[in-house]
Amino acid sequence: METPATILHADLDAFYASVEQMLDPSLRGKPIAVGGGVVLAASYEAKYFGVRSGMPGRQARELCPQLTFVSGHFKEYQRLGDAAIAVLNDFTPLVERISIDEAFADVAGCTHLFGPPADIASAIRRRVRGELGLPISIGVARTKHLAKIASQVAKPDGLVVVDPLNELDFLHDLPVELMWGVGPVTRARLAAHDVYTIGQLARMPGRSLERLLGQAAGEKLSALAWNCDPREIRTHRRAQSAGAQSALGRQPVDERVLRPTLRHLADRVATRLRVKSRPGRTVTVRVRFADLRAVTRSITLDAPISATATLAEVAEELVRAALADHPRERTISLLAISVSHLEERSGLQLDLPLGLQDEKRRPGTRTGLARWKADRAMDMIRDRFGWQAIGYGSVALELSRSVPDEFRELAERDL
Repeated sequence: METPATILHADLDAFYASVEQMLDPSLRGKPIAVGGGVVLAASYEAKYFGVRSGMPGRQARELCPQLTFVSGHFKEYQRLGDAAIAVLNDFTPLVERISIDEAFADVAGCTHLFGPPADIASAIRRRVRGELGLPISIGVARTKHLAKIASQVAKPDGLVVVDPLNELDFLHDLPVELMWGVGPVTRARLAAHDVYTIGQLARMPGRSLERLLGQAAGEKLSALAWNCDPREIRTHRRAQSAGAQSALGRQPVDERVLRPTLRHLADRVATRLRVKSRPGRTVTVRVRFADLRAVTRSITLDAPISATATLAEVAEELVRAALADHPRERTISLLAISVSHLEERSGLQLDLPLGLQDEKRRPGTRTGLARWKADRAMDMIRDRFGWQAIGYGSVALELSRSVPDEFRELAERDL
């Protein structure tokens, strides 16, 4: 007997832009973008012309001369995102929020109250539209991966229910880029081997997919291509990493761009680690070039860190190593830092001065302790007077931020 399709994936359509059009009816039906120097989000009308998030504002205007830029209402994004998730919670307690504007829900236990999953999804869409004035697309399927794909197919402002008896017929005709984990680089690699649809990926012979993408990614994508996804709804997710990124538009590979940007990102990430008392051992950086190709570099340290200066130093070394491997790349469009392998730590253990190579990075050394005290002093000032009350001079004086901190805070929020 087939398991019924009871997993919903709900995703607010072009969320930030839709909020702006809801707040200002004169913008409805027009191509708009949130941002200025960099496109933070675009309406469907703007996407039609090729405008997309992360794109420099100048390029967006060239593609769409009638494009209207708005600065953004960040408190409204938070309020309306929370309100949409609350609608899901009115139908089932099994809700897993994965970002400010999307969530999974399992409605298996509430069909006797509200009807079949398709009816529940329709009711959610009506309420979100009626109460919040926002469009939302929902996919319904037996697995999380298929439900998420179904919600993408449903966009904009639609509902797709995948019949358990026809899952592979539905899935295999779709383009591979709809799959979780298939970004521009992976899509290009697959296209070079004439793989464009999920069905073509599923039918790749032997271990050719693993040889192309690596064992872990190959095994995962192969399983998902056959709709093998055992993951259940997790209502209380604990973050296993903390990260932040900065869309830069098009900036030269220059110390005046790299250093303050990375220190700002390290400040945001390290502050969150300290608030949760969860330092981490693995630092990963991502550098995206002008053509949207990206490279990553990571290192796992002997001791977990949460000091801003230490994280910034490690990130700078990783970014320089990545750029050294790509000497012809002279323009970057994004920098990102993340810390994983987080540990629980409520106190600070002192280290003996043993002359270890990584001594200055260890939290319990003389340098590490000084950094911890400086960070904690800044944390307390910010707790009382706000984030802008104090900061590192190299960041405040050198960095001109094209992406508002409020937008970053929404994207980085621990949900």
